[in-house]
Amino acid sequence: MLKRFWITSQNFSILVSVCLSIVVNQGPLREAIAADPASGSLVNCEIQRGPCTQELAGMAVTLDILPRPVKAMKDLKFRVTVSGGKPVRAAYIDLGMPGMDMGPNRVELRPVKDNVYEGQGVIVRCPSGRRTWKATVTLPESGKAEFVFDVIY
Repeated sequence: MLKRFWITSQNFSILVSVCLSIVVNQGPLREAIAADPASGSLVNCEIQRGPCTQELAGMAVTLDILPRPVKAMKDLKFRVTVSGGKPVRAAYIDLGMPGMDMGPNRVELRPVKDNVYEGQGVIVRCPSGRRTWKATVTLPESGKAEFVFDVIY
């Protein structure tokens, strides 16, 4: 026998609370909410002011993006400088947004002098209006450094 479920205001508020709890606790959505440019909680690189540096496997990895201001939909030069060690192979950068799959957007870097790598790329404009981007710098056989920054539209 099928029981009928009547929605009362109390049942409705419980149902809404449970649904919201389930949705907000899902990883990608939680990360997307946390990555909202208004929150600024994930930004670890003020690229508009200059290069940013992070430690990786005993090395310092510095990312610079030119020209400034760093704008979406413009040709940009990405420069990675490594100090304190020498990567086995050339570094590369994967561009994306925190908590959102943007599809592949790789910047291939080539050595321009000792421990300095450069490449050209474009940061696309997100239809959602979010401006927070992530550049994941990969040094093969050494690891990855993530730089999270805001761009200008």
